[in-house]
Amino acid sequence: MTIQDEFRSHFGWNLEHDQFSAKELISTVENSGVDLWSRANRAATVATVQRRAVLRGQNVAILGAAIDEDELVNALETPTLLIAADGAAGVFSLLPDTSAERAWSRLLFMVSDADGGEGTTEAVRRGKTIFLHAHGDNQDEWNELLNVAMPLASPPPLVLTHQTPDDIPGMHNPGGFTDGDRAACIALSMGIPRDQITLLGTNTKEVGRWSGTTVKSTKLVKLQWMGTILRKLNLDF
Repeated sequence: MTIQDEFRSHFGWNLEHDQFSAKELISTVENSGVDLWSRANRAATVATVQRRAVLRGQNVAILGAAIDEDELVNALETPTLLIAADGAAGVFSLLPDTSAERAWSRLLFMVSDADGGEGTTEAVRRGKTIFLHAHGDNQDEWNELLNVAMPLASPPPLVLTHQTPDDIPGMHNPGGFTDGDRAACIALSMGIPRDQITLLGTNTKEVGRWSGTTVKSTKLVKLQWMGTILRKLNLDF
């Protein structure tokens, strides 16, 4: 049993719902008429991200939902690229305009299951790369996000992820559970060295300000699962 099977069992979630959402997401994206979202161009997006992060050997900070301004400002003082766990990009809005623009320019990609609120929507509007995740109860959310993205003159590059044991051509299962630990799984799978990854705003004891729409009691349990996965990845937080 994989850890994804374990958390499905723990929460009583149905694998078939995850599978249905994943297949609906890829069908919606590939029938959207957005050329940038074609299967070939989504693969090219992955390659572009890898070149920017791995070949240049830059450090990467993954921003979790408890990220605060000071942590972000410190990261911006070094040549560090940023990966945002969904709505964590909302912290950019608290910075002075010049610093906020620098943060957006450093954003390598966002990992999202489409419930991050304004920070996620702003990343879409700015055409930032989104690793968009499908699970059993977020079809309304990813549909809404795609409806924001599709009419844009410059839609965001997309990479599609799922959490099923199936081989779904055109989608990836990088591992992980929450946006934060999934971001770490993606970074490692791309070849970013573990010692070049820093976790900021990653907290398993409280629901972060940038968590988006959530039920606090359930979210706290999810954060414990996140901690388990990050420890398995040997990442400090």
